[in-house]
Order: sequence, then C-alpha cells, then structure tokens
Amino acid sequence: MYEYGLIGNCQISALISKKGSIDWLCLPRPDDPPVFGKLLDPNGGSFSIEMIGPAESTQKYIVNTNILQTIVTQADGQKIEITDFCPRFLQYGRVYRPIALFRIIKPLVGNPIITISCNPIQGWNKTPLKAIRGNSHLRYEYRGDDLRLTTNMSLTYLTEGTAFAIIEPLCFALTWGHGIEDDLPRVTSNFLEQTLQYWQSWVKSCSIPSSYQMETIRSALTLKLHCYEDTGAILAALTTSLPEEHGASRNWDYRFCWPRDAYFTLSAFYNLGQYEEMEGFLRYLLGIAEQSYYLKDQLRPVYRLDQSVPSGEEEHSNWAGHKDSAPVRSNNQAAEHVQNDIYGEMLLILAPIFLDERFQHLRNQHIQKLLFQLVNSCKKMISKPDAGLWEFRNGWKVHAFSNLMCWAGINRANKFRASGILKFPGHNLEEAEAFALQELMLSVKNGVMRSSTDDNSALDASLLLLPMLGYPDKVISSNTVSAITNNLVFCDENNKSYPGFYYRYTHQDDFGAPKSAFTICSFWAIQAMIKLNRKEESKEIMQMVMGAANHLGLFSEHFIPSIKAQRGNFPQAYSHVGQINASFSISDRWEDVL
Repeated sequence: MYEYGLIGNCQISALISKKGSIDWLCLPRPDDPPVFGKLLDPNGGSFSIEMIGPAESTQKYIVNTNILQTIVTQADGQKIEITDFCPRFLQYGRVYRPIALFRIIKPLVGNPIITISCNPIQGWNKTPLKAIRGNSHLRYEYRGDDLRLTTNMSLTYLTEGTAFAIIEPLCFALTWGHGIEDDLPRVTSNFLEQTLQYWQSWVKSCSIPSSYQMETIRSALTLKLHCYEDTGAILAALTTSLPEEHGASRNWDYRFCWPRDAYFTLSAFYNLGQYEEMEGFLRYLLGIAEQSYYLKDQLRPVYRLDQSVPSGEEEHSNWAGHKDSAPVRSNNQAAEHVQNDIYGEMLLILAPIFLDERFQHLRNQHIQKLLFQLVNSCKKMISKPDAGLWEFRNGWKVHAFSNLMCWAGINRANKFRASGILKFPGHNLEEAEAFALQELMLSVKNGVMRSSTDDNSALDASLLLLPMLGYPDKVISSNTVSAITNNLVFCDENNKSYPGFYYRYTHQDDFGAPKSAFTICSFWAIQAMIKLNRKEESKEIMQMVMGAANHLGLFSEHFIPSIKAQRGNFPQAYSHVGQINASFSISDRWEDVL
C-alpha cells in the first residue's frame, strides 16, 4: 500500500509519508515540476522530520477534514505529533487558499531527539535549491520568485541537520511568493482553527449515503482536493509516474484533466449535493468546447489546468522512479490521440444545464449552438477508428465504448428535444440514435457486447456502463455485465481468482497484457448490478473493494489483491468518484433507515 496521506487547499497539494516526510509537492501549480520529489527518487528532495533511533508511526486525518496528523513513537515511549495542512477558509467574502503549507510539531511524551531537514530541488533537473538565511526564515530562489520557509526553530539546527531535543511546539510555514511577517505560532494556530472549521462545515453541507458514510466523506474530501479552483479543472491525479507494474514502463503523468471522466465526476458531486464544484467544472469544460469549435480543432482527450493541451511526453532519465520503476514522465501522449467518445460525454456533461433548473443561469443561445455542434460531431464519429477509452497507442480501431458514448450523447439530446427545452432544426435525432444502436450491435457476439466491431473475442470492462447509461437492450446489458464479472476477474500467478477485482481487459496492448486490477471497474460493477437488481452480489463486491484503500482510506488507480498492493498514480480521483457513486447506489434510502 502507498503509505502516504494527501493534504491541499484546491491550489496546491502534497503527499506526506507515514514517517512524516513531505515527499511530493509541485509549485506553484500541481502540474508544475516538483519542489519535493522523493516519491520518485531518493535524491528528489523532501522536507523530513526524523527521530533518533527506531520508531513507529501512525497517521490519521482530523475527523471530516483534510488536516493530517502523524504520530511518531520511539521504543522508549517518547512521541511527537506532526500536523500538516494547507490553509483554506473564508476571508473577506472569498475563499483564502494561498500557496502555502504549514507544519506543527509537538512533543507528546518526553522531549524526543529529532532532526529536521528541508531540501527542495529545482524541478526535473533535481538541482538542490540554495538556502539564503534570513532572521527567522530560509529563502530559496525558485522559478523567478521566492520559496520561503519561516520557522520558530533554530536555523542553525535546521541548516546543519543537527539533532536536538524538542521541548516546545515548533511551527513551519512553507510559502511561495510571499512570507509570514506576523507572529508565526499565532498565525499557524489561527489558520489551523479556521481551516478545520472550513472543512468540517463543507462536510456538513454534503449529502452522504446511508452506508459507507465515513469512507464516502473521505472520498469526497479527497476528490475536492483534486479540484483546481482557480480555473475549475479537476485533475485525474496529483502525481506522475507511479507505476502500474514495478519494473515495467506503464508510468504516466496524470496531473491533467480528462473530459471523458467528467461525466462521472460531475455525477459524484451531484450525489454529494456540491453544486459549486459542479459549476466550476462545467465552466471549465464549456471553455474547452468553445475554444475547440472556435479554432475548428477536434476535442482533445486531455487538457492542462489552464485549458491548453499538454506538450509532448517527456522522459526524465536522471530520475530513478518510484522503487526504481523508471521511466519518470511529464506530460502525456494521450493529448495527441483521437478518442471519439468525448463528444457524447460532453453532451452528458451538459445535461444538468438543461435538465436541472438550478443551472438555468448557464443557459444561453451560445451554449445551444455548442450543443448542436456536439450532436453533429457525435453523428460523424460513430464507428470511426480511435485510440479508445484505454488510450491504445497503436492499432486504432472501432471501439464499442466510443459508439456507446456517441449513442448516449444523441440519446440525451433527444431528451432535450422531447422535453421542449431545445429544438434541433435539421437534425433527425431518432435516425441518428437508431444508427448508433445499429453500429453497437456489430460488437455483439453470442448476446454479449465486446470491445470492438473487428475483435469480437475481447471483453472490455468499460462496457459495465451499459446499464448506467440506459442502453435499451436489457438482455445484452445483463449478459455483458455477467461476462465481464466472470471472465475479467483478477487472477494471481497460480491462477487463483479474486472476485470483485477486475482487469480493464486481458488482451495484449502496446506494453503487453495488464497485470493489475483497475480499481474503478469494481465500483462500476457494483453500480451495474444495482441497475440489474443484483444487490446481494453488489454488496459482496463493495465489501471486498473497500480493502483496496490504504490506511487513510485513499485509493490508487490500480490494485493487486493477491499481495494487497496499490499501483498506479495515487490518490486517483476516478477511483474516489467510483467509491462515491457506488456508495450512493448501494445504500438504502435514508427514509427507510431512520
């Protein structure tokens, strides 16, 4: 399992190891190069706090917050508590979320001997940043601005790595572009209290399911930290290059926004009743779509936080990789792909604007025109070869999933028309929808929908979405879900199966056959079974997949149940989206519980 906790404030984020070391932090944005990158290389920089001698540690979040506490205990019982947080609270009528991270170290038992070191680096070249000493801070010149560490501890001990006895609480403020001029302990205490109140108030405003309440709250808080509030984008993950397989090359940069994931992410926020996040994301996606059609460019599978397209994928050969799993990559080649499902997904994404009266302020003639363009694109993309949902780099073909999403988009447009909200002059939507269904049938063999029209032997876990998307042939939906959950079950080297955990597919791709379960597939299976009235089976899967979370309730992209190991980028927004949506699906109604 990844022994890390996530903190952040929707502006920056960091991973804190179970030992209390900040091993991943990118500044000033989450998709920028790392300042601390020990997660991917022992010499990648970190902000560590270590006890002298053997010690054990535990971690927990303060209840219903994104404030992390790490308790480190020596063999003789002496212990310290480390509290890490990024400030976030309301101030002057707006949310205050500075590029800042605070740490508090308290002696809980005795006066333990500790060492503290802060070793930031200059991004991907791994060059250590030179510390310039001030009165009560260290300053590092970084990307044309100042990275400043303000503290009330001895700067001599800090710069020389001297071991010392901690007698009273120590405070640290790591800030970019500004410093802390006021009394540091007072500012830290004030920011901590206000941040705690903010997160606990936010949780109170969430709707939650009757089952898996604490797990869903943690997923909601984690998903919130994947929101880059300045633009409304939601990142797939806050890390890059955590390997799907140790020693192999499936290492990708996920610090971007995939619009194809947006429908499910918006569904999660919809279930949670968090409309501010939905609206911010909708505005971001609308901006992408508007820009695409204005420039007469295809919609891309992936975008940066500022709506630009990531540049070419780059490998950093000077980085060892997580547990020596190279290469370490930045940017993502998927930006160059064609994925035809995106047009249908954009129509699904826009559905709340036209079907939910709370979003009527977003309706205008311009968005209606955009809808017509998306419908046209859906019609054109039916049965066109593409890289598909799983982003195959070679051998593009007609993917059933892409056709399914084109059908779903046209189907929703038909609902807009039938409700009288919109008219589609010159569009025969019934004919287009019928054509999409006809093309989907070309992927059906022996009553089961397969991954492609030209490879009818392969199963594809993304087709677990058939029931959730309302595919009209319920027999094919049921058969397909059964085939996937029976035949894509994860198996170990001895061919022992682990029901409830599923491969995306088992056929060879550009890098061989997948060797780990894809976490969200389990949550898709749960939702599909609920739709098919197979609730008892869904409960069994839910119970098993919850074991894929780490000690703090955080999910990765992949999981190997045979060795209880997390793989891929972490935490993965998509996995937490799946947990939220599955929990709402599987839960009894509150009126039947209370």
